[in-house]
Amino acid sequence: MKTQMTEIEGIVIIEPQVFGDSRGYFMETYQKEKYAAAGIDVTFVQDNESMSRYGVVRGLHYQAEPFAQAKLIRVVSGRVLDVAVDIRKDSPTFGKVFTLELSSENKLQLFLPHGIAHGFAVLSETAVFTYKCDNFYAPQYERTIRFDDPSLAIDWKIPVANRIISDKDKKGVAFNLIMHNS
Repeated sequence: MKTQMTEIEGIVIIEPQVFGDSRGYFMETYQKEKYAAAGIDVTFVQDNESMSRYGVVRGLHYQAEPFAQAKLIRVVSGRVLDVAVDIRKDSPTFGKVFTLELSSENKLQLFLPHGIAHGFAVLSETAVFTYKCDNFYAPQYERTIRFDDPSLAIDWKIPVANRIISDKDKKGVAFNLIMHNS
């Protein structure tokens, strides 16, 4: 497995070793000791999976303390644009946006530490998206930042007319208000 640090501290791109032949492929999607050696030393307690169709934009979500979540993300089928925003007040990259295409073809994974708001847009006909969390889902601590906040200027790679957004995500707060809602 190869890892690559990003310009946002704690966000790590993981390229698993894939063994392929005429039958298909095999890869380890997680192995605690290898990930710990790469600096990802967390205890995951919950796995989540969603299936979405083209144009779905989910996010930007996070959980406030004490239920903040670190996540290990990957796409099982299809393609998504994964989006992470640093919301750690004391971070030198506070407010910085990081994007990466995750797909069943590239098999990349993304690790997000606590203090990162997260979302994704489905670029393929459908996509199956899965992630591990190091803390349980706590709805009363869930927060949503507007996916289309102009101060973040995120290019979701989906034309506005084709975006499918939940009512909850349409009601997200402006990025400059997150410190009051954390």
